[in-house]
Amino acid sequence: MQTTLTCKDAIETLAKGSLDDKKRYKTFNSTYSIELKNTISLDNGIQPTFSKVADGSIITLFDKTPFPKKDEDVVCPHFIELKWANGCNFDCAWCYLNGTLRFRPMKKKPYLKDKKKIVSHIKNYIQQNEFPSILNSGELSDSLLFEGTDNAISNFIIDLFKGQNKHKLLILSKSDTVESLLKSDSQDIVIASFSINAFKVSEKWEKNAPSPRERILAAKKLHDEGYTVRMRMDPLVPIEGWKNEYKELIDFLFDNLVPERITMGSLRGLQSTINNSKDRSWVEYLDDKSNWGKKISFEKRYEMYKFMIDYLKKEHDYNSVGLCKETVKIWEKLKLDYKKIRCNCIF
Repeated sequence: MQTTLTCKDAIETLAKGSLDDKKRYKTFNSTYSIELKNTISLDNGIQPTFSKVADGSIITLFDKTPFPKKDEDVVCPHFIELKWANGCNFDCAWCYLNGTLRFRPMKKKPYLKDKKKIVSHIKNYIQQNEFPSILNSGELSDSLLFEGTDNAISNFIIDLFKGQNKHKLLILSKSDTVESLLKSDSQDIVIASFSINAFKVSEKWEKNAPSPRERILAAKKLHDEGYTVRMRMDPLVPIEGWKNEYKELIDFLFDNLVPERITMGSLRGLQSTINNSKDRSWVEYLDDKSNWGKKISFEKRYEMYKFMIDYLKKEHDYNSVGLCKETVKIWEKLKLDYKKIRCNCIF
C-alpha cells in the first residue's frame, strides 16, 4: 500500500474510491503511519474514516458491527479504541472479556501493554489524525484499573492529550478511584463515563466492583470540578420489581448530578461470553437472537427502554439518551432515529 504524505492526500484519494478502499499516510517527522479507509455510515453514505495507527495494536477503529440492513441487526456507529491495557479486576458475571480474552493463559487478569509503544502511538495519532475524535480507553479494560500505580492512565496517558483541542480521552469505568484524575486538571480533554446498574442487580452480578452509589458519588466529584460526565445504564436486567429498582437508581443519580448523556443497553451475551462465564444465572433472561448474540425478548426490551425514557423525561426533564448495540427494530419501535445516534463512545 503506497503511503502519502498528508491526511488531505489520503482523503482525496479515498473520495474517488469505493467501500473498503484503504490509504496510509505519514508526515515527515512521524514514526508511524496512519491508515484511513472508506466505511459506510449509518445514513448509508461512504466516507473516509480513521482505521488504525501502524498495526492497530494500540489505536484502532471498532467496526465489528456491520451496517444494519435487517430489523434484528444491531446499531453501532463505530468508535476508536485505545487498547492500552487488557483485563479487569472486577468480576461481573456477564463481562464480554470472559469471551474476548478466553484464549489468554491468565484470562481476565489485567496487564499493561508496552508503555513506550502506547505513548508513541498516541503521540503519532494526535499529531497526524485531523479527524476530531474520542478515544475509548475502557473497551478492553476498566480505564481506572491501575490507579494508584505508575501504570495508571492518569499517570502517563492523560498528559499526552494536553495542548490540543481536537481529540478527547474517554474514561469508562466501574471504579470509584478518581483522586488522581481530579488532580490531573484535564477537564477540557477527558470525558468520564461510569457504568451503573440497579442496586440489586449490581449486588448479585457485579462482584468486586464498588456499588453504583459509590460510582455515582465519584462521578459527582468529577462533575463538580467541571468534568464532562456520562453514564451507562447497561445492561438493563428485568429482575422482579425492576421498575422500582431502576427508578431508585435514576433518582439517586439525579439527586447528585445531571450527566451530559445516558446510554442504555439491555442484557445480552455473545455465545463466547456465555460459554466462559462462571455464573450463568443471568442467561435465563435471554430469549432473542441478533447479529450481536442473545438478547432479552423484544417485548421486554421495548418495555424497559420505554419506561426508562419516559421516567427520565417526566421526573427529571431529561432526554439526552442513546442506546447501545440495540436493534433497528427497537430504535424504530421507540420512534428514535438511529441515524442520529448520540451514544457513549462518540461526540
